[in-house]
Amino acid sequence: MSAQDQIRETVEKNDVVLFMKGTKTMPQCGFSSRVAGVLNYMGVDYTDVNVLADAETRQGIKDFSDWPTIPQLYVKGEFVGGCDIVTEMTLSGELDALFEKVGVSYNKEAADKIREANV
Repeated sequence: MSAQDQIRETVEKNDVVLFMKGTKTMPQCGFSSRVAGVLNYMGVDYTDVNVLADAETRQGIKDFSDWPTIPQLYVKGEFVGGCDIVTEMTLSGELDALFEKVGVSYNKEAADKIREANV
């Protein structure tokens, strides 16, 4: 199976996927750490894919999304964005709205606390 096929399958079979450097419990870069931290704090059940473990996946996800940087967040098969976009969506409440729209469970109180801490 090609890297593209593996990526497509992972994105299609999981509600929320974060392609990142490292893992959700041990991120290996600040941007990946920020997005994983948001998802972890909000109690989102997500699949993490460590792009550092496989060079084909690392390049493959960039080609798949036509997005040059990592991390990359996918929700219900759709590319959401990288660290800056996820951060902005979290602070504006757009990420909450997206999760609610597609039926992804998250902790609303935790999301509100993130916004309160960043006022």
